[in-house]
Amino acid sequence: MANIIALVGRPNVGKSTLFNRLTKTRQAIIDPASGVTRDRHYGKSDWNGIEFSVIDTGGYVEDSADVYEKEIRRQVEIAVEEADIVLFLVDVKEGITPMDKDVSNWLRRSGKKSFLVANKADNYKLMDDAALFYELGMGDVYSISSINGSGTGDLLDEVVKTLKKIPEEETDEELPKFTVAGRPNVGKSSLINTLLGEERNIVTPVAGTTRDSIYTRYSHFGFDFYLVDTAGLRKKGKVTENIEFYSVLRSIRAIEKSDVCLLMIDAQSGIESQDLNIFHLAAKNHKGIVILVNKWDLVEKETNTVKQFEKSIIEKILPFKDVPIIFTSVLNKQRIFKAIETALKVYENRKRKISTHKLNEFLLPLIEAKPPPIYKGKQIKIKYITMLHTYYPSFVFFCNLPQYIKEPYKRFLENKIRQTWDFKGVPITIYFRKK
Repeated sequence: MANIIALVGRPNVGKSTLFNRLTKTRQAIIDPASGVTRDRHYGKSDWNGIEFSVIDTGGYVEDSADVYEKEIRRQVEIAVEEADIVLFLVDVKEGITPMDKDVSNWLRRSGKKSFLVANKADNYKLMDDAALFYELGMGDVYSISSINGSGTGDLLDEVVKTLKKIPEEETDEELPKFTVAGRPNVGKSSLINTLLGEERNIVTPVAGTTRDSIYTRYSHFGFDFYLVDTAGLRKKGKVTENIEFYSVLRSIRAIEKSDVCLLMIDAQSGIESQDLNIFHLAAKNHKGIVILVNKWDLVEKETNTVKQFEKSIIEKILPFKDVPIIFTSVLNKQRIFKAIETALKVYENRKRKISTHKLNEFLLPLIEAKPPPIYKGKQIKIKYITMLHTYYPSFVFFCNLPQYIKEPYKRFLENKIRQTWDFKGVPITIYFRKK
C-alpha cells in the first residue's frame, strides 16, 4: 500500500513551498497572494529510505469568506480520508486564526495521525512563538521554515517513524496488473466493461462516478492479467470540483501496486495538467506506461492529425518520450485490444534483463568514442556497466568521477540503451558509482 502524506491548511501558510522542498521540484507555484494554487500537485519523496507520495491540497479560494471556509473544509475532508499522514501547516507569524481552529477540530475528530507544523519560523524568536499553537490541542508543534529548510529534517524523522517501508514488488510469480488511470469521465470504466463484455463497473456521464479501486481478472484469448480501474460509486451530490483531487489520490495507490499504467486522455481536450500529474507519478514509480487517446472518433481528422497529436503529447511528457501512444474509441471498440497487447509488451519490456557482457560489449566502445565532457579540467572514465536485479530496468555505470556526470550525458546513455534494446514504455534508471 502506498504511503501518502497530505499537506493541509489555509492558503498562504507555505504548503506549496514545503511541497517543492519535499519533492525537490518547482512544480507548485509559489506566490504571496492567497489562493494561487488551483491545480492539485502530487509528487514523490523519500526520507531515511522510506518512500512516500506528497499531495499539496492548496485550493483556489473565492472572495467570499463562506466559500473560503467551505473549500478548505472539503480539502481537509478528502485529504484526511485518503492520506496515511496529515501535515497541518499553520503560519507562526500570523498566529492562530479561526480557520486554524476549525481544521484542528476536524483532524482531532478524524483520529488520523497528524503533525502540527508551525511554518515560517525563520528565527529563534519565531520558533519560541510557535509554542502558542499548543493551544490547538494537537500535541507537539514542529517549527520549520519551508523556504530555507530549517526544522524539516527533524519533522521528517518523526513522520517516517509512522510509515511502513514498502517492499520491492515480486511480479514474476504474480499475474500482471494493469491500472487504468486518467481524469474523470475519459472512459476508464467503459474500457473495462467493453473488454469484459459486461457492465462490471458503473458508468455515467457524471464525472467522478468512479471512486474505489476495483481489480478485475481478465482471462480471455490466451491472456491472463488483472485490470485495475480506480472505480466505485460516488453519490452525485458529492461530485464537486474536488473529484479530480480525490481520483488522483486513489490512482496513486492503484499505480503503485501495478506493473503498467494505461493512461487514458480525452482526444477532444488533449493532454492536460492532471494527465501529466498521473504520467509523472507512474514514471517516478518505475511503472510501464501506455497512453490511450480515447474518443478519437469525435475528432475531425486531416492527413497529419495523428502525427500532430502525437507530437503535442511527446513535447509535454519530455524527457521520457519513448512511450506507446494508441488512438482508441471505446464506444466503437476501435483498437482496444491493441491497447492490451501493447500493455503486455510493455510489461515484458519492464522485466527485460541484459547480460553484463552484452552491455559492456556494446556501450564501452560508444563511450570511448564519445566520453563524458571534461569537467573542471578532469577527465571522466567509465570502466564498467552492469544491470541491477531490481523489478524495473536500472543500470550502474562505474567510473572514476561519478559526481561530474551531468544530465545531458545521462540522457545520451539512456538513448543508446533504448536504441539497442526494447524498453518502450518503461522508465529507465541510471546510476553512476565510483569504481
